[in-house]
Amino acid sequence: MTQETEGILDRRRLRRKLGLWRTLAVIAGILFGGAMALISSGGAERLVQKSQIARITLEGMITEDRKTIQLLKKLENADHVKGVIVYVNSPGGTTTGGEAIYQGLRDISARKPVVAQFGTIAASAAYMAGLGTDHIVARSNSITGSVGVLMQWPQVNELLDKIGVKMNTVKSGNLKAEPSPFNELDEENRALLNQMIEESQRWFLGLVRERRNIDTAAVPGLEAGRVYSGREALEHKLVDEIGGEGAAVKYLVEKRQLPANLEVKDWKPKADIDWPFSNALAHYMVQILSSILGGVGDALSPLPASGGEGLISIWQPSSAN
Repeated sequence: MTQETEGILDRRRLRRKLGLWRTLAVIAGILFGGAMALISSGGAERLVQKSQIARITLEGMITEDRKTIQLLKKLENADHVKGVIVYVNSPGGTTTGGEAIYQGLRDISARKPVVAQFGTIAASAAYMAGLGTDHIVARSNSITGSVGVLMQWPQVNELLDKIGVKMNTVKSGNLKAEPSPFNELDEENRALLNQMIEESQRWFLGLVRERRNIDTAAVPGLEAGRVYSGREALEHKLVDEIGGEGAAVKYLVEKRQLPANLEVKDWKPKADIDWPFSNALAHYMVQILSSILGGVGDALSPLPASGGEGLISIWQPSSAN
């Protein structure tokens, strides 16, 4: 065999090898792209996850948190999730936050059963969220109810006068930027705020009437914002049953025909990076500020719930009647 023939054969073998590697690369690319599409659409979970009951937790201040809303939408579309238990342990939060979670749970309920289990407290916006489920289980001593809406803010104009600080404001109209902590609330603005709060309260009570099928006016103290124990709430049909998570699972199995062997698994929103040192420093600075201002620290305490957050639906035992 001549060197020229050997060269030709070598080039042919090289072309075949290159062709094989190109083919493998194309196949790998297709498989990778398909895998990414499957993951992004949630299909991978449907392939590897077993059927289950999802448990989500609503604790602390309820707000219109984007990650929580995304979690609810994910649960709605997760075919391997056959039912949802919502554990609620919260005094409430913003009215829009309760509304958003309520609507998210109603969307889930259109596709699969949803049951709420109340812990120590499920009041105001937290109770509103619970109304979005198909069935409510409460402990016999769960603090429940506080159906109502409020707006609150600190009044610091007298403090500023004492320390020699004057706030100057130029605004387009007398209703702009009201209420303000830097001046007294006049009657016109108070009337408008009352009108807005009363309208939101009518909406909240309408949810209770619709979802609980009761006459809210016939329940003692309900329209005035009263709280109830779990036993009292059951008596007034604000909840459906006394019990814990076992009762919630039993409802899903016996009343909604879910398989009895489904595992209950926690679902949580994606967590942000937590910086313990920064949190501790912020807490320390708040303590210093409170000690300097004395009683003003108490006046500032509602700010996280209402300063810039709009209407709130929250039970505050320190100010309860």
